Amino acid sequence: MRARGTVGQANKRLAAKLFLLTVAMFGFGYALVPLYRVFCELTGLNGTTGRADAQAVQASQVDTSRWVTVELTGQAMAGLPWEFRPLKAKVRVRPGGSAVVRYYARNMSDQSIIGRAVPSVAPNKAAPYFKKVECFCFTEQQLEGGESQEMPVTFLVERDLPKDVHTLTLSYAFYYQDTAKAAKAERDPHRPAAQRETSARAAPAGAS
Repeated sequence: MRARGTVGQANKRLAAKLFLLTVAMFGFGYALVPLYRVFCELTGLNGTTGRADAQAVQASQVDTSRWVTVELTGQAMAGLPWEFRPLKAKVRVRPGGSAVVRYYARNMSDQSIIGRAVPSVAPNKAAPYFKKVECFCFTEQQLEGGESQEMPVTFLVERDLPKDVHTLTLSYAFYYQDTAKAAKAERDPHRPAAQRETSARAAPAGAS
């Protein structure tokens, strides 16, 4: 009887340890999502851009010895009945300086639609030095049927931008709000292929 009791206690301890290990692994996996986002913003991985406040712009020192061309692109993804484009094809800015550009969006349907813009910057090595100060991509955007709107972006190109970068491209892709998160996830090269395929099947046709 004593041996059985000892085995039973050992099994209980093992079960408790396995449970704690499972909880810890779940918590670690959950924490990886925000940590990965921070890592992307700091390193520019996958073209992810960062943010800056107005004080950072005021404190930034401008490098007057060179110019950088920022090319602008934008598109409404398939399935979203919006016209979306930049009002200018490109702007020039000095490293350490800021600029304001505007995009144009129009809902070509007769229904109210909520969209979300996903930004990226190329080349990837320039992304950590590109900071958005104000951007329509910070929040979801709602356009009524037939409504049009100009959407401004204020950005800062940091002074430490590598000197061999003379041109960078700021791109926006507009998605339905409920597919924007899936779109970001699909761009994550570290997601397992099985998860990417699952989200692709769950998203509406033409949403990626």
